Amino acid sequence: MEWREGEEKRMGKNGYLPLFETRPARGLVFFRSYAASIFIGICFICFHRVSCFPVTERWVWVGMFVAELWFSFYFFITVIVKWNPVFRSTFKDRLSSRYEEEELPGVDIFVCTADPRLEPPTMVVSTVLSVMAYDYPPHKLSVYLSDDGCSDLTFYALLEASGFAQLWLPFCRKLKVEPTSPEAYFQTTPEPVDDAFMANEWLIIKVKNSGDDEISYYSGEIRYCSGEIKNNYKKTYEDMKIRIESMTRLGKVPADIRKEHKGFDEWDLVDSRHDHPSILQ
Repeated sequence: MEWREGEEKRMGKNGYLPLFETRPARGLVFFRSYAASIFIGICFICFHRVSCFPVTERWVWVGMFVAELWFSFYFFITVIVKWNPVFRSTFKDRLSSRYEEEELPGVDIFVCTADPRLEPPTMVVSTVLSVMAYDYPPHKLSVYLSDDGCSDLTFYALLEASGFAQLWLPFCRKLKVEPTSPEAYFQTTPEPVDDAFMANEWLIIKVKNSGDDEISYYSGEIRYCSGEIKNNYKKTYEDMKIRIESMTRLGKVPADIRKEHKGFDEWDLVDSRHDHPSILQ
C-alpha cells in the first residue's frame, strides 16, 4: 500500500508516471558553511583594502586589490554553480506506457567505427546488437554502421552478428534483459540455474537430424547434423566471438567465405582504405 501511495503521489496531471525525476543533492550543509566562511573572509579583506589606502607604493596596493577582486568574482561564480546541485534520472521503460506505438517517432541510430585494430569488430557488433535490442518498436528503429576504415572484417563481423541477432533480439524483448549488450550481459549476469523459465530461455531449441556428428557455424546460423545437442546463448555468442577474433588475427576474410555473400565483391574495387568509393550494404 505504501508503494502504491508513493506511485500515486508521483503521478502527473495526465495520470502517467513522470518520464524523468529531479532530486536535490544531499549533504550541502558543509559546503554552504564553507562557502559562507570564505565569503566572510572576502568581505573583511575588501573592507581592509578600502579602509587602508596607502600613501606610497599605491601600484602594489592596486595590483593586490585587483587580484583579490578577481578571486572574489571567480569564487562567486563557482559557488553559484554548486549552490543547489540536482540529479536527474530518466525512466525509459515508462515511455511505452505513456504513448501508443503508433505515436512514437522513427529513430535512426548511427554506430561509427574507423579502424578494426583500435576498435575490435567484436566490440562493434556488441554495440550494434545492443542498440538493436532497445525497448522500442522494431519497425521504427533503424541502426546504421558507418565504417570509415572500409574494412571487410567489420562487414564479416556484421554478417555473423546478423545471425546471432535472430536469437538475441527475441531473447531481450521477451525477458526485458538489461544490459542489452551481449558482451556486458554475459559478463555481469550469472546463468539462471534457479529459475526454470529463465534457464529454459537460455537454451537453444534442440534439433535432431541424421548424418555425421558435426556442427557448422556461419553468420550465427547453427546447423545440427545428428544427435541431440543443447547449447545456450552465451556459448553461441562466445563461438561467434571466436570466429570474428580469429578472422581479425588473420587480417583478411578467406575466399571461401567471401563467396558466400555477394557483398564482399564490393571490396574487390577497394585499392586503399583511405581513398575508396562508397560501399552501401
